[in-house]
Amino acid sequence: MDRFQGQLEQAAEPQTVATRDELLDLARVRRTELGLSYAGAVTPPEAWQLFQQQAATLIDVRTAPEFKFVGHVPGSSNVEWHGRDEGPRTRFLQSLREAAAPDAVVLLICRSGVRSHAAAAVAAAAGFGHVYNVLEGFEGQIDASRQRGKINGWRRAGLPWVQD
Repeated sequence: MDRFQGQLEQAAEPQTVATRDELLDLARVRRTELGLSYAGAVTPPEAWQLFQQQAATLIDVRTAPEFKFVGHVPGSSNVEWHGRDEGPRTRFLQSLREAAAPDAVVLLICRSGVRSHAAAAVAAAAGFGHVYNVLEGFEGQIDASRQRGKINGWRRAGLPWVQD
């Protein structure tokens, strides 16, 4: 995931509301730049714009306790990513298909962007043609003090979230 860090620091955050097509074009550019096996990658503010425009479904792939107690994006769904082993992967894909159609624009988010990156690769290989990773994740990268939420991420960007 460290290979994304330099890209994130260079990525210009949209200052105004961009259209769905502009945001997805930028995400596809990142696909090429980062060598991704899925449709592309968006920053948290870009993901929020797509979600607000109802141009994408936002799926949080963290565990149910993380989703509930750490917080989540209002209106997002929780489909846990359990890893690449066959059984958990099959359950993940089944749950993902229940949450979103394979031809829908799907944004996957986790704590830092690592699990959602792996989940996006598996989803794309299973036929989800428009699956994107939310870079930085919900809590962001870990800092020198081994804490999250101080460098980047959804919450650090000041985007809406709730906690149960």
